[in-house]
Amino acid sequence: DQPRGTLHRQISNLIDEGLLQVNPDNSYGLGLRLLKFASNAWAGNQFREIAEPHLRSLHEKAGETIHLGVLQGIEVIYLDKVESRQSVRMYSQIGNASPAFCTGIGKAAFSLLPDEEMYKRAQRIVFNRYTANTLPDADAFLAEIAKIRASGNAFDREEHEAGIISIAAPILTDAGRVVGAVSIATATHRHTLDGLNAFRPALLECATRIGAEAQSWQSPSVPS
Repeated sequence: DQPRGTLHRQISNLIDEGLLQVNPDNSYGLGLRLLKFASNAWAGNQFREIAEPHLRSLHEKAGETIHLGVLQGIEVIYLDKVESRQSVRMYSQIGNASPAFCTGIGKAAFSLLPDEEMYKRAQRIVFNRYTANTLPDADAFLAEIAKIRASGNAFDREEHEAGIISIAAPILTDAGRVVGAVSIATATHRHTLDGLNAFRPALLECATRIGAEAQSWQSPSVPS
């Protein structure tokens, strides 16, 4: 057995390195860096292989940046990205995690959580103000989710990065299980939200096709 002080220092080091996190109930969970390491492994897994041809097809139709992501807790982790034909700089990279509440891909996946789970996770969100358009609180976020549920797709209205917008759709299996989300992202100097909305039929078709082929895939289990 290790002395309490030594164990405390080791745990503190793991937290500082992002390998552990302290949960609201003071228990410990997997840290963000571990999730990122896991996402790098997932990038070569079956789900990405299933999705890749459909992402490429959507890219051919839209010509903009295409993202594939999975919801983990209150964040979305990017599993794949097909770059725009034009040079558009944005934060997203394979393996990066972004807040779900201010990204189209995150809100799309979040919208199909069961109500109890959705409210539970929403209470954990820290609503950092990334841009002037970032949703300010849980009430605004849940109102946005209600609209997404009604329309079947989500928008990012420059909520995470100024000058970057997206349209996104959840990926469901035929049994109704959410396995992720897909989005089309671009810069505001290239498209308006109305312009992006023109790609909605192709986006929904892409999400449907991926979901139909992803019946047995399950993302690695991590704390919600």
